[in-house]
Amino acid sequence: MKRKVLGLIHTSAALVPVFQQLCREKMPGVDVFNIADDSLIKDVIARGELTPLTSRRVADHVLSAEAAGADFILVTCSSIGRAVEAAALRTSVPVLRVDQPMADKAVGLGKRIGVVATLSTTLEPTADLIRRRAQVAGREVSVVTRLCEGAFEALMAGDTAKHDAAVTAALLALAPETDVIVLAQASMARVAAGLGKLKTGTPILASPEIAIGHLAAILA
Repeated sequence: MKRKVLGLIHTSAALVPVFQQLCREKMPGVDVFNIADDSLIKDVIARGELTPLTSRRVADHVLSAEAAGADFILVTCSSIGRAVEAAALRTSVPVLRVDQPMADKAVGLGKRIGVVATLSTTLEPTADLIRRRAQVAGREVSVVTRLCEGAFEALMAGDTAKHDAAVTAALLALAPETDVIVLAQASMARVAAGLGKLKTGTPILASPEIAIGHLAAILA
């Protein structure tokens, strides 16, 4: 039997080893390849929005992954989620934005959902996705958002301690107001791994492990 092939598209090369490790652990029988283009997220940040041109470039990468033989494509950046959904309509293989399984899980866990992000360009797309997935599930939710000012810049400068401290502070502040908290960016997953459940018992969801677990069930 031919092995399944998963194509991963990243906007940061730093996420390649994170997802490679998860794929090895959760789907050892699946072949994986990576496409990384950090100019996509740099453009979104510089312009403060996802532009039609950048959306077309996302679609080009998705089509390239399909041409490379992917049976399934996962895009690991939440900021370009809308472009991923549009690109999925142009392919003959399934395409998934990394935060959709996380959003579905959050909607199933509670009505008061917190969203923490280090980029303003990721905050609203993630909150919007949760609201839309709640509609699909027939559930009513309220979404509370928190932006960790300066955390992303600290991470890009190599100051992971400052980044993690800012994210942790936001999580602790948001926990009493919510039933579940989602981390809007895959780059924040390390913080969730260190915290587990907060002292309040509020679950913290990070997209990488949830997305790969979701795909493992499909591709097994």
